[in-house]
Amino acid sequence: MGSYLDRIGAGLILKDPAPLTFDFVPAELVRRDAALEQLATCFASIDDSRVSSRAIITGPVGAGKTALSHCFAADLQRHLAARRPLTAVHVNCRNHPTKAQVLQRIVTHLDSRHPERGFGSGEILQSVRRQLHGRGEHLLVILDEVDHLLRQEGDGLLYQLLRIDEGRNEQGTLSIIIISQEPVLDMLEGAVISRFGQSNHVRLEAYGAEELTAIARQRAELACQHGSVSSEVLTLIGQAAAASGDARMAIELLEGAAKKAEAAGCDEISAAHVQRLSVRRTDTVEPHIVNDLAQHVQLTLLALCRRLRREAEVTSGDAEQLYRVVCEEYEVKPRSHTTFWKHLKTLEQMGLIEARVAAKSQGRGRTQHLSMPHSLPRTLEKRLESALKH
Repeated sequence: MGSYLDRIGAGLILKDPAPLTFDFVPAELVRRDAALEQLATCFASIDDSRVSSRAIITGPVGAGKTALSHCFAADLQRHLAARRPLTAVHVNCRNHPTKAQVLQRIVTHLDSRHPERGFGSGEILQSVRRQLHGRGEHLLVILDEVDHLLRQEGDGLLYQLLRIDEGRNEQGTLSIIIISQEPVLDMLEGAVISRFGQSNHVRLEAYGAEELTAIARQRAELACQHGSVSSEVLTLIGQAAAASGDARMAIELLEGAAKKAEAAGCDEISAAHVQRLSVRRTDTVEPHIVNDLAQHVQLTLLALCRRLRREAEVTSGDAEQLYRVVCEEYEVKPRSHTTFWKHLKTLEQMGLIEARVAAKSQGRGRTQHLSMPHSLPRTLEKRLESALKH
């Protein structure tokens, strides 16, 4: 009766699902060394006990803003351990969008027994100062998705946090990092901006296909059984997520494809597992568009579909040979090598295929690796065969 539950924990592919969760922070961030160095510049004087530092991190969804802040805070704590003990509190302002909620999150990080009611913001800030000075610690406050707090409460709390030491002999109580995917500077008053400093703005760009492939590879090495995810499949995942530039999509595609493969009893993820998920999650090309393609472009695409329904990639050289086989099948004379390359470019521009140049191409030609991350090759193959019959 319960045999359908046998697959739970079977681990055909997934050995540890934790690295595929959105909250997981890897020991090393992919392609974010420059951003970490920029944050280090913003905090260059933080080892001085009289100094507080601040920074603003912005960027699109899935650019790794939260992971960057967690990684930097952990590295900073280790780096300062012998000179200036530091504790960090991360507050998600989407979940805590009011001034009172943010302050309560900060103070209970330092003292879990602190009462939830009965104290004003000024009293809580004094309590924070007392606890930090009593322990000899410095506090790093990270306000993630701070735009939610700013829309609901304005920037009054930021101003108070930035001025926590004002009028006192002691300095260097608290540093702050704010994170937002919006142009948060437009939501701040001049007095707050001047305290943060325009030069303390770290801007993250969306990830590209190569970076997303590297992220998928890192998570696969941590989460999946050795040999269960090929390099070609990881490249396909990176290409499928590249339209959004969102690392979360690449991770979600990897996890979803692994679960689909395991559900089918497979011990390896195939291109088809990724393609089925990608077609549902991204803007895809409608299959009927192939009806309007020129005959030899259709033949080129058909040749690619027949290989890519089984494999994640095909080289341009193999693709040309497959095209000639298809031309022979349909009793038409194949076009020249140059014209074939133009057909590939047409398909790429239409979003029907993705092309990447091999890292090491042998000879004088340009070997390309072709894939189909946003379409189901089997579906297009059937429609192409139908169109070519007419």
